[in-house]
Amino acid sequence: MTGTILALAGGVGGAKLARGLADALDPGRLTVAVNTGDDFEHMGLPISPDLDTVMYTLAGRANPDTGWGVAGETWSFMEAVGDLGGETWFRLGDRDLATHVLRRRMLDRGATLSEATDALAGALGVRHRIVPMSDRAVRTVVETDEGTLPFQDYFVRRRCEPRVSTFRFEGIETATPSPGLSAALADPDLEAAVICPSNPYVSVAPIVGIPAVAEFIDAREVPVVAVSPIVGGQAIKGPAAKMMAELGAETSALGIARHYGGRIDGLVIDEVDAALAPDIAALDTAVHVVPTVMRSEEDSRVLARETLTFAARLR
Repeated sequence: MTGTILALAGGVGGAKLARGLADALDPGRLTVAVNTGDDFEHMGLPISPDLDTVMYTLAGRANPDTGWGVAGETWSFMEAVGDLGGETWFRLGDRDLATHVLRRRMLDRGATLSEATDALAGALGVRHRIVPMSDRAVRTVVETDEGTLPFQDYFVRRRCEPRVSTFRFEGIETATPSPGLSAALADPDLEAAVICPSNPYVSVAPIVGIPAVAEFIDAREVPVVAVSPIVGGQAIKGPAAKMMAELGAETSALGIARHYGGRIDGLVIDEVDAALAPDIAALDTAVHVVPTVMRSEEDSRVLARETLTFAARLR
């Protein structure tokens, strides 16, 4: 491939594949459009968890043990907040705090989220374009057996314990793609869109739910390839498998293929799920079987190259 690639990503899993794609492609050839449905305000600061995870990962600064946050983090701020009786359920590390404070300052001065992201990523030395899915607010709301919960309350405060019945994305109907995502969608050199192994319900769904993105996928002229976040019936990271089970979906790579349906042309699955390949192919979805668990940067690079080769074959 010599053209451009658009990657759609959520947090940790998406960031790992984005890192591999960034290593495989020259600067200017990759745009990573990131979910912002998880964004919220906390302590007066604008928090963009998925954007920051992708940014820290591509900058080589992510915490290698968690996949999120900053390597070498310290927690003096949160300790002080706790000492003063403040809320500590959502932890902001000292290094990470600088990102949110500077984002707050830029937004208050009239910058868009895209502009703030460009400035922060550039300061960290990120060579590829990271863009929010939209500069308009879209907020994920979780309907559970314990009532309606904002996403971060469900995900962090309640640790995904309530049983899920559905998800809503407030503001999605009027959301428009960010300028960077719009440019990637309209790029005549675009060769493929890659849906990273992010949670399909809360990380990918808000991005592809934006009307203009949905229209692009429905009328696509380039392959759309997804990498399954489910391996051997389990999510590599996060609550995707739990959500699938509670929503009545089969917790497998086949379940992922059924979920995406006609919105993708191909699905990359792990070797342990090779037996599911014929059933996935029967859905008129091409299948590529390779190791997909990214334990190292080299794993990310290998998976990225395999995914790009697969997409090129589908052209």
